[in-house]
Amino acid sequence: MDNNQVLTIPFLAGESFRRHGENRAMGFVGEEVINYSQLKNRTESVIRLLEEYSVQPGDRVAILSGSMPNWGVTYLAITSMGAVAVPILPDFSAGEVANVLTHSGARLLFVSAALTSRVAGFSSATLETVIIADDFAVVSGYRGKGYNPELKPLRDYRVSEEDLAVIIYTSGTTGKSKGVMLTHRNLCFTATQVLTLQKVVDTDVFLSILPLSHTYEQTLGLILPLFNGAAIYYLRKAPTPSVLLPALEEVRPTTMLTVPLIMEKIYFNKIVPTFEKNKVVSFLYHKTPARKLLNKIAGKKIYKTFGGSLRFFGIGGAKLNPTVEQFLLDAGFPYAIGYGLTETSPLLAGTKVGYCKLGSTGPAMEGVTLKVHNPDPVTGEGEVWAKGDNVMKGYYKEPAMSAEVLTPDGWFRTGDLGHLDDDNYLSIRGRLKNMIVGSSGENIYPEEIESVINDFGHVIESLVVQQKGKLVAMVHVNIEELQARYQQMKKDFTDQAEMMIDEYLEELRRYVNSKVSKYSQLQVVVYQSEPFQKTATLKIKRFLYY
Repeated sequence: MDNNQVLTIPFLAGESFRRHGENRAMGFVGEEVINYSQLKNRTESVIRLLEEYSVQPGDRVAILSGSMPNWGVTYLAITSMGAVAVPILPDFSAGEVANVLTHSGARLLFVSAALTSRVAGFSSATLETVIIADDFAVVSGYRGKGYNPELKPLRDYRVSEEDLAVIIYTSGTTGKSKGVMLTHRNLCFTATQVLTLQKVVDTDVFLSILPLSHTYEQTLGLILPLFNGAAIYYLRKAPTPSVLLPALEEVRPTTMLTVPLIMEKIYFNKIVPTFEKNKVVSFLYHKTPARKLLNKIAGKKIYKTFGGSLRFFGIGGAKLNPTVEQFLLDAGFPYAIGYGLTETSPLLAGTKVGYCKLGSTGPAMEGVTLKVHNPDPVTGEGEVWAKGDNVMKGYYKEPAMSAEVLTPDGWFRTGDLGHLDDDNYLSIRGRLKNMIVGSSGENIYPEEIESVINDFGHVIESLVVQQKGKLVAMVHVNIEELQARYQQMKKDFTDQAEMMIDEYLEELRRYVNSKVSKYSQLQVVVYQSEPFQKTATLKIKRFLYY
């Protein structure tokens, strides 16, 4: 890291504006792409817009939008004037959005036109103005002079490394919001140190397919390329094959960030069926030498499908299926694995392309220290603890919760079970606690889903677990109440009784799914006939049911 660098977003973005003015900066695939000079001007005009609404350093400004160029412009403007960005996941329900806006005390909200229904009718004591992110039109609150692309900020802003840059909410279904506070130093440390794993140059082209409201895409897919003069392209629609394939052909990205689910779908839906069409090929595929050769041939085709220019295909956010990773290794695909959490801005460990080990997330990123706390003497496994300048400031308005994960001497308890090998490569075995990581990398908190389940009639208690990639709810109900509801039900559980409880469980599943985010949807609800086993404090012994 350059000792002369100031680890703030406005400083490092300003350096990039100065060095890369005529370089392509960002745009939608197939549409106009603004350069860095234009990005600078647009950012400054949005700062002036925020000044029009009396936004001050430290004020919270929320962004509810899919990924688009104006998302980045807005984010740069907010953080460059010392205000605090509050990104909201586009998949959040109206209730979750309301929780975030209320808990954060956001004064102003930028919302994309497509998501205005999520805030329809919402009001709070703090939210004063709502602006459409697509064109910066003011739709609620004092209209003022509105957005003028020719205007410049009225004042200069001094932002320090320890100033809060962003609050990222990882949950909020029941109102128990958990906002991760990340400083300018946190984010910029990661964005600069990651260059020790993969260089980013001003000729690089990023194709962004993940939500910018995730720390993963925000730090490594927005801040990182912008600091280094690279170009970023966005999709107007979800990255389905019909949208993604022509975009890859047109943009020919050198860099992409993904979650395991994307490559797993490609492998299981495209690669495997091709090999299984022919019995001889299918037989050979299960023999190591032939498998490697076939994977290499298939890998070349996939590489070409991705535009033929990839230098770095980053995979993070969840554990990659080992069979799929073996395919990538055999194919010589330019992939790399990363590990981290929202609380660590996010990267803690990662590999360089060509240095991956099957099942490992790689060694600690330079400047980060990892240790396995209280390791098992036999397996060497224990909770992974981390220390570095990318560790969060804490959870917003939650000092007790912060103290649970941040030790007095600066270690962050990740809550993940893992071990380090002789080369200091980290392997994650799973969660120590009960948080579930979804297939696309989302943090899913089962207690919040359970609280919705437990509000449903006749439910006594419930437990949500993940089985074979699916969210499964185990539900213990008041059987006598159900018998009263279904007069045909008998204690010996006849076929008719089983049919009735199946109806009830399906009704419960639909109810819960109407109340939670897309990534918290239940796929299966099963009847738990006996009460769950509990601790002395009457908490369910979760580990017995995983």
